[in-house]
Amino acid sequence: MIKLSYDIKKYRKDILDLINEEDTVIELGCHIGGTTKILPETCNVIAIDNSPEAIGKMKNIENVHFISGDVRRHEVLAEAYKIVQTCDILAIDLGGGYHPDTVFKVFYIYSSTFKPKHTIIRNRGLLEFFNSAECGEDNYVSKEGYLDSYHDSGIPPLIKEFDFWTPSLKNDD
Repeated sequence: MIKLSYDIKKYRKDILDLINEEDTVIELGCHIGGTTKILPETCNVIAIDNSPEAIGKMKNIENVHFISGDVRRHEVLAEAYKIVQTCDILAIDLGGGYHPDTVFKVFYIYSSTFKPKHTIIRNRGLLEFFNSAECGEDNYVSKEGYLDSYHDSGIPPLIKEFDFWTPSLKNDD
């Protein structure tokens, strides 16, 4: 199942409604752990964020593997993949309302890699697009937390398109 929301309370409620005690959760955009802290302590949580404020706050939360990095970077994806190869819940909260194109790309990359049972995305732009779209006669529906059309993609190679969107991510090596 894939759920979209914008309200932070709804986003957190959606996660808690779907989570089981020993699930593996990958949380993208954890910031200082507002959502992370409400997850059951029995869960295996991988939380990722690149904000400087996150580093000190997230390192102090027990039972959480925190990765300080940009979720758009291939090496950050690879680091998370070394820890777990699948997850039960993929929770994405990247900027709330900004850059729905980037949020969708991140969803595609992480969901096709980790094959979550459920994905919860908090992004106003994606929600607005979904609520404004009128469906045609094509009926494509995925029952899991990833898109069935990318089921066998595996871990994606370096994504060169990110260079077009975020030139500041380029390594000057």
